[in-house]
Amino acid sequence: MSRATRVPGILYGGDYNPEQWPEDVWAEDAALMREAGVTMVTVGVFSWARLQPGPDTWDFAWFDRLLDLLHAHGIAVDLATATASPPAWLVRAHPQILPVTADGVRLEFGSRQHYCPSSPEYRAAALRLTRTLAERYAHHPALALWHIHNEYGDHITECFCARSADHFRTWLTDRYGTVEALNHAWGTAFWSQRYGSHDEIEPPRTAPGPVNPTQLLDWRRFCSDALLECHRAEREALRDISPDIPATTNFMSMFKALDYWKWAEHEDLVSDDAYPDPADPQAHVNAALNYDLMRSLKGGRPWLLLEQAPSAVSWRPVNVPKRPGLQRLWSLQALARGADGIMYFQWRASRAGAEKYHSALLPHRGTASRGWRETVRFGAELARLGEITGTTAPADVAIVLDWDSWWALEAEDHPSARMRWRDLLRPWYAALHTRAVSVDFVPPHAGLDNFRAVLAPNLHLLRPEHAARIAAYVRGGGHFVCGPFSGVVDGHDHIHDGGAPGPLRDVLGVSVDEFWPIPDGAGVPLASGARATLWSEWIEPEGPGTETVDTYAAGELTGRPAVTRHRYGTGTAWYAGAHLGDGIAAVLDEALRTAGVRPVLDVPEGVEATVRSGAQGTYLFVLNHGDHDTRTPLTGRYGAGGTDLLTGAAVRGHLDLGPLGAAVLRIATDSPEGTAK
Repeated sequence: MSRATRVPGILYGGDYNPEQWPEDVWAEDAALMREAGVTMVTVGVFSWARLQPGPDTWDFAWFDRLLDLLHAHGIAVDLATATASPPAWLVRAHPQILPVTADGVRLEFGSRQHYCPSSPEYRAAALRLTRTLAERYAHHPALALWHIHNEYGDHITECFCARSADHFRTWLTDRYGTVEALNHAWGTAFWSQRYGSHDEIEPPRTAPGPVNPTQLLDWRRFCSDALLECHRAEREALRDISPDIPATTNFMSMFKALDYWKWAEHEDLVSDDAYPDPADPQAHVNAALNYDLMRSLKGGRPWLLLEQAPSAVSWRPVNVPKRPGLQRLWSLQALARGADGIMYFQWRASRAGAEKYHSALLPHRGTASRGWRETVRFGAELARLGEITGTTAPADVAIVLDWDSWWALEAEDHPSARMRWRDLLRPWYAALHTRAVSVDFVPPHAGLDNFRAVLAPNLHLLRPEHAARIAAYVRGGGHFVCGPFSGVVDGHDHIHDGGAPGPLRDVLGVSVDEFWPIPDGAGVPLASGARATLWSEWIEPEGPGTETVDTYAAGELTGRPAVTRHRYGTGTAWYAGAHLGDGIAAVLDEALRTAGVRPVLDVPEGVEATVRSGAQGTYLFVLNHGDHDTRTPLTGRYGAGGTDLLTGAAVRGHLDLGPLGAAVLRIATDSPEGTAK
């Protein structure tokens, strides 16, 4: 990633908002950035009103001086297009830009992202600003990266105004062609919802009762695509004017509203805004999950952590700061999982506005603060890690993630409203994280042959062509583990013929006769000692090749299969027909053992281990997230140890880490597996 931006080493810095400060502060900031080891800052994110004070008035002189100053201090620039927050003059001249809720309320100016994604006035003004910035700064020596917009969908993911309705109808016409095809896809024979023409269709505004589920699913698809159209227009303008400068937009981790598989196709590099909660003892597990997704979105290529908090945020009900050493550990975790840059929001803490209590690399107390000392120390450490840039993080295990399925799973009027994708995914991922098993995420259309095991915690919506890929993988010797309520509906959200698991029936060797959701607070014990919560199913094994791995030990399903295993071709498929929470670990242990998946290290509790590798070497990251001293044996794959890049010390046999401690080992060349996979 840093190679793509032509900035050497690990990128380090944060959002810089100089328009909030007198110009005489800028020189101090630039000098302090150099002292801290900052290599790149993001500028211009919310500068639209300053850069363009009126419809035909521009003010670039101050921005010229800013970029010149940063370049003179050796600091590269991630230049934002500033289109995330339209200025007041634009909104007052074109009030139809403002978004409208499903209840018909038009949202007002005074926050940010106050625009309808389908508004032609907004799109034209944003594109004009983007082109003007590109024409002026495409060849500025400080420019290393374009930053398009900011956090698409953070506040506005949808708009229900008349223009959005027109746009939605156009999108539907492109998708289905005829209204007859749309009526079939939406199942409009139900409740007399048939349409005679596309002109009769409106967005799924607030209605007397449940709204057509396929209409809602298509609305989710449309809203993601509408924002993507805005992004692509700016990206294409930048490419026309500055084809040699890469561009990104900051994703928001595992974000439901936008199909990041589609978005990532239009990114030169993926970047992420990540804000784990210091009050959550499992925050590092969720962060690892999100970082693995960011790495996976571009097929394993390095990515950029574009925003995180140096300490406390300002938007939670209780904003707990990061204790000393935690921001260092969590930043190294992002590097361990494929990032080539560590950036923050923001450089200098604001004195006014909605985020004035948000932490910064340079806190309100200035250079006398604890936060500043950590900023400087960590900048020096990152300078020692430059050789890892460009390396990748190989994985033997894949998790299938499909935004269409996520949206369909969490629709209304299902057997249970408790089946939420992230809640289903989390215990599966946590089991792998605890065991130091590396994971990639893959879309449902991806090739699977490079993975020893493929996991699907849930594939509620499953197209036959995607099921065929899974079937071919298992038939050819792959190992597949599938979670409950999968293979239920097709791409139109219609129930598959014969019910679940639909096109996976032959692969899994089971049929689901009936769904048995479990009430809140209740649970059903299994023979193995595991406990099902949220969900269970009446499963019927099909064929002699299906083995029962675990059964229900109480309740109406007593003695019936809860977990099955089926030989299919030369591979094996497991089906967990219940939500087992942490109990899924035992199923995964058996599947991964059978598949020959090996952990990076045998780690003690609270320790995370990952590997990055490439032509320049192999690097073992070991991170202690606990409050106690740990000793991690360096056995098996990395028995020869290596050199800790953070300290320069040679490490052999075992690695001792204190609370929140970390090591980055360049693996010795005589290690049994000290080269890239």
